[in-house]
Amino acid sequence: MSMKNQTTVTEFILLGLSSDPQMQIFLFLVFLVIYLITLGGNIVIMVVIRADSHLHTPMYFFLFHLSFVDICYSSVTVPNMLMNFLAEHKTISVNGCIAQMFLFILLAGAEIFILSAMAYDRYAAICDPLRYVETMRKGICVQLVSGAWTMGFFYALLNTIFALKLHFCGPNQISHFSCELPPLLQLSCTDTLTNQVVLLISALVFALSSFLLTLISYIHIISTILRIRSAEGRRKAFSTCSSHLIVVGLLYVTGFLQYTKPSSVSSVVLDEMFSIQYSILTPMLNPIVYSLKNKEVKTALRNILWKFSSIGTNGCWS
Repeated sequence: MSMKNQTTVTEFILLGLSSDPQMQIFLFLVFLVIYLITLGGNIVIMVVIRADSHLHTPMYFFLFHLSFVDICYSSVTVPNMLMNFLAEHKTISVNGCIAQMFLFILLAGAEIFILSAMAYDRYAAICDPLRYVETMRKGICVQLVSGAWTMGFFYALLNTIFALKLHFCGPNQISHFSCELPPLLQLSCTDTLTNQVVLLISALVFALSSFLLTLISYIHIISTILRIRSAEGRRKAFSTCSSHLIVVGLLYVTGFLQYTKPSSVSSVVLDEMFSIQYSILTPMLNPIVYSLKNKEVKTALRNILWKFSSIGTNGCWS
């Protein structure tokens, strides 16, 4: 078929997770709750860190930025997904789809490099505590966060430039709830070999570099923890590190498999499960794992709530 006879697709249909109307209502409620927990948890972390001067340290500086990224990250896909659960026509324009894909890759890139910066911060605090203040001075922390956003931007830009060269002429149904690059490549009428090579190389370079930074930091942290004499100290440190590693591990494994596996081994159910894990569950779990389990954050939150309740009580009695 010649290019002249091919129709140009101007919009895609997102098939989502289910075509059953009753199941869609159930899924709408489930993902609405997840999204509200994500927004609530991350906003609380940001407010508490900003309000309490005791939390103006490098670790909480990174947590503040991680919460901001998580709010943006889940907001790129979940609100549109929620609307599609209730909408009759689940369409998105080609340009809108590519814009969503760009933002998604940008924020995912920023997320993994901020997690690497946080792992490095913990390494500096646990393995080299005497030089911690010098190692993690404010300028360095700002550079690490700026670097995370820059790496995410280049990762997204590189893949988006090549995606803009794709031609879509039908079918226009995406077996997914959002516009991610792997499902988009399967719908292209033009050859996608260059896109696949760029995606594979960029994923290997960006994801593996941040993963290795995180892994090396945690290997040093764990070897230092093993030298702690007190069993209680070891237990506390391991409990913190293991919860961090589980969340980071799930994010990397599911994201890496999704973006590097060949299209021939694609499974719609598996792709959706992977995507839900790294794009929807991770932003919800991060504030719980990194912050809300933290004693300092709990104390700061309690103090803020106490202040508000005392203001409210005084207001009632005045």
